[in-house]
Amino acid sequence: MKPEDSEMAKSTTMTVRITPDVSEKLDMLARDMKRSGSYLAADAIAAYIERHAWQMARIREALEEARSGAPGVPHDEVVRWLKSWGTAHELPRPEAKS
Repeated sequence: MKPEDSEMAKSTTMTVRITPDVSEKLDMLARDMKRSGSYLAADAIAAYIERHAWQMARIREALEEARSGAPGVPHDEVVRWLKSWGTAHELPRPEAKS
């Protein structure tokens, strides 16, 4: 038994609506990878959830840090610094201010 088979035994069923174009591409990919469309869809959903959960956790941490009064860099300074990237007058990284 493959590891993914044992994971499927501990799964629940969910219905999602996808466009015919996406369905066709999923079927082709599943055939090429010798996997089921359900396996690929579940894998894609798991990757999406993990990536966005990580991102949301970092955003919550940053907001908590900002609310705590911790030193930070004003937004306009960050924007000015980023806009200077790749130019002849690239600015140094701005320093945090309390």
